[in-house]
Order: sequence, then C-alpha cells, then structure tokens
Amino acid sequence: MKKSLVLFVLLVGFFGCGGTKQVITEKISLDTLPRAEREFRGVWVATVGNIDWPSKPGLTTEEQQREALTILDTVVALNLNAVVFQVRPHCDAMYASSLEPWSFYLTGEQGKAPEPYYDPLEFWIAESHKRGIELHAWFNPYRAHLSRNNEPTDSSIVKKRPDLAKKISDGMYWLDPSKKEVQDISYNVVMDVVKRYDVDGIHFDDYFYPYGDGSFPDDESWEEFRKKDSTTAREDWRRSHVNTFIERVYKGIKAEKRHVKFGLSPFGIWRPKFPPSIAGYDQYNRLYADAKLWLNKGWVDYWTPQL
Repeated sequence: MKKSLVLFVLLVGFFGCGGTKQVITEKISLDTLPRAEREFRGVWVATVGNIDWPSKPGLTTEEQQREALTILDTVVALNLNAVVFQVRPHCDAMYASSLEPWSFYLTGEQGKAPEPYYDPLEFWIAESHKRGIELHAWFNPYRAHLSRNNEPTDSSIVKKRPDLAKKISDGMYWLDPSKKEVQDISYNVVMDVVKRYDVDGIHFDDYFYPYGDGSFPDDESWEEFRKKDSTTAREDWRRSHVNTFIERVYKGIKAEKRHVKFGLSPFGIWRPKFPPSIAGYDQYNRLYADAKLWLNKGWVDYWTPQL
C-alpha cells in the first residue's frame, strides 16, 4: 500500500492595504519526493601556494604521488567520499593542457611538465575512484596570476594577453569578467576537462571579482558599455557577466555529460541583512556574485557555502 503525505503549504501574500491571505494545501505522494542517494562528505585539496598539495614545488613524481596517496588514504579513514581538487589555481593547469601552461606549483617553473612525466589529474581521478571517492575538479575562473615567489613566464596569459589580464591593487592579476573573450577562455578550459577526464564534478569557489572594496580596473569595458546603455548601474553590469557565465558553464556541462555535477562554494552570506540579523561582507555588491539567483534558477547541483 502506497503511503502519502499531506503537505500544507502556507502562502501569505499581502496585496495593497487589504492584507488578503491565501492558504493552499497540496497532497503529494511520498514516491514523488526526491531522495538523497548518499551524503556528500567532501574535502578540499588546494594547490595554490602549495597549501595542501604538493607540499612544495619541484618534488619528484614519486614524491608528489606519495603525498597524494597519503591524502586519499586519510580521506578514506575519515569516511569522506569526495575530493574537490584544485586543477586551475590561476590560468595554469595541474594536468596536461593544450590551452594553459603547467602550474608553477608542480615543478617550480610555469610551463614545465612533471619529470618523469605523468598527468596529476589523471592520477588523482584513478586513485580516488579506486577508493570509491568522487573527484571534483576545482577551477578559479578569473584569477590570472598570484605572485608568490613566482613571476609570470612567457607562457602566462599575463604576458600573452595583457589586454585581458588586469593588475589589481595587491599585485595580483585578474581577468576582466566583462569581456566575452575572457568568458570564452575560462569556459573552454572547463569544458576541455569535462570532455577529456572522468571527473565526477566541476567546482568553483567564491572568487569571481577579487575581494576588496568593489573597485576593479574595468573602466575601458564600462565606458564602452555606457555608450549603449546609460541607465544600468555598474554593479548590475558586473553581476550580469558572472550570471551569464555560471549559466553557460552549467548548461555546457550537462550537454556534454549530464552525470557530471556542477557545484559552488559561494561566500556564506548572500547579502547582509538577509535575514535582518546577518552582518558581514556583501558578496552581491563586492564579488558581484548573486548566489541566490543561481540556486533559484537551478544552475547548480550542490552548494557548499563558505561559513
């Protein structure tokens, strides 16, 4: 005998000064309710600055692999089931790519492959799957270069396309999200991995525009836009580019491999004062990330907010 659940949904709407209320009840069969197949118990493995892996640039292939296996065995011991592995710290690659150079954090030289040669992402995927662990490839879509004891080489987008990579106040380089060509570059990098690797998911964190006071060197793009539209606020204009990109990535992933998840780790506060007791950084008007919109539009498969 099928069980059913009567779900009472109270919708209160106020129209004008009359305060008209509407109550709706709906009978829903339990068989139609979505079921969680398993918990998502993930760990993030950051490669930028050698935070988690590898422990330093220039380790041998054997040393890199040994460190990776230690992390994965620890994941198993802790009963976790997913690894979010940072494959693109800043317009570079922790895998074999024809689109971007090998990461400095692997060999100590941007553009130099590991020796003896192996593909780190391929290795992480294979070893994760052996252990029943999902592997989600984590990308930074717009960070172009982070100067920490490494300068951009001729293979860097900073050198190749100075028109796209903007130097910001802290010396970091950032791609201008308002440029269609920038969005194409990052989209193609993501889709290249989706097509060529057996990843279980694609992941973005909270970096869209850089943290700070909201200033960003995009005056040229902004002034060009203003010639066509003088009414849209600059904040809305910036946000629109991020929204367009998120939607495009989600739909691109699903068109190529429907089973591959798209997840994000947005800043933990959508906006201060929502709800009224919440205070803190305003990602909506500083990172130009409308995380609530992406969720409501269905452009993400899972959230891991940074609390």
